[in-house]
Amino acid sequence: AIASIFGWMNLFARGLGGFTSDLFNRNMGMRGRLIWQTVCLLIEGAMVLVFANTTSLGLSIFILVIFSSFVQAAEGSTYGIVPYVDPPSTGSISGIVGAGGNTGAVCFGLGFRQLAKTKDAFNLMGFTILGSAALTFLISIKGHRSIFGGEDSEAVKAAWQKSGQTITKPNNKDEFDDNA
Repeated sequence: AIASIFGWMNLFARGLGGFTSDLFNRNMGMRGRLIWQTVCLLIEGAMVLVFANTTSLGLSIFILVIFSSFVQAAEGSTYGIVPYVDPPSTGSISGIVGAGGNTGAVCFGLGFRQLAKTKDAFNLMGFTILGSAALTFLISIKGHRSIFGGEDSEAVKAAWQKSGQTITKPNNKDEFDDNA
């Protein structure tokens, strides 16, 4: 039963992560989504490091629940960002993101198998997640503001600010606008 806690977090935390990403997007655009992604990853990484050093079963379970919630929230947040990376290729990008998660699971599984101490594997995992959070600061999506700079295109601003401005396709074509 205790081991199933991690899986049960899927029922609400992933959706909650995506919903929160949408709220941040509504207020700050893509910058908000990236900030929420960073927060999720920072808490997730910190919880792994705390978990690695916990000696009490009760506290370990509590930390696992927090960790699991933010793992799933980060996944929901990630899928909130995916459609903006390259709109015509959303399916391909979603597949790559999903495969990346599986790749990470295999790599960390090897870490648990190959490293002498389990604590070392948890530390490797925690610091890798914190590194991922740091890399979020480097994400730049065309037409969208990043965490540190850039500007949203007018069409993007109108969409997330819901300013009432009508967004039209150039020349009424269904092509993706690379200038936005």
